[in-house]
Amino acid sequence: MRVINRHPGRQARQILTALPFLAAVIAYCTASAIRLAANSEDRLLPSLGQMTAAVRRMAFSQDIASGQYLLLSDTAMSLQRLLLGLAIAVGISFAVGIAVGMVPYLRRTFVAFIAAFSMVPPLAVLPILFIAVGIGETAKVTLIVIGTAPFMIRDLIMRVEELPRPQLIKVQTLGATSWQIALRVVVPQMLPRLIDALRLSLGPAWLYLISAEAIAAESGLGYRIFLVRRYFAMDVILPYVAWITLLAFLFDALLRVFQRRAFPWFALEYMR
Repeated sequence: MRVINRHPGRQARQILTALPFLAAVIAYCTASAIRLAANSEDRLLPSLGQMTAAVRRMAFSQDIASGQYLLLSDTAMSLQRLLLGLAIAVGISFAVGIAVGMVPYLRRTFVAFIAAFSMVPPLAVLPILFIAVGIGETAKVTLIVIGTAPFMIRDLIMRVEELPRPQLIKVQTLGATSWQIALRVVVPQMLPRLIDALRLSLGPAWLYLISAEAIAAESGLGYRIFLVRRYFAMDVILPYVAWITLLAFLFDALLRVFQRRAFPWFALEYMR
């Protein structure tokens, strides 16, 4: 049997999934042990024990100055900014993507502009946002919107254009108006594809959030990472990075589960 036709069983899939993570942990622990054996004061690769102590301090001990649990407060603030930015981006993308994808005049007018706008590096716009709207929450949320919405809009436009032409002709033959076609034919098919676009935008959204928090913020995961770097506190930085990665992974998993349960027909279509 050809290797491309061989599929692992359930237990083998679980083992294969865990294997790279286990290998990464073993490689890190080995490198850390070697560096700490050569210099017990080395801060570049702290041991798991050192990072565990730092997590206890950041997550389960109140900060003397603020009285807050720093990891919890930083996470809450970052998630607030991230979710608000993504919610606005999703709303704009869904409305614009479907409208431009369906209407030829809008497609001819805006596709090139949206493509060009999506090429603008969002981080290059950050100083402009700080000048225009200040360094408060508006700039951070706007950066996430600017960084993710154009991509999702372009993706939805292409997905609308890929709808089977005979399908659209049939509903028009049955007398459906443009508004009915949008609500009953296009929107139901675009919702699961919007979730795919959102999943692909999670990584960039976190990048823009962390960058904005690192430059101008008084709380948040990105703010804390760039604050403690002054003290070479890798025992705090590495757990924070791992925590951000875990949050992003959980968001992706939740969106995947929601998509599969809300739109089971889409999962079957994708598997064919």
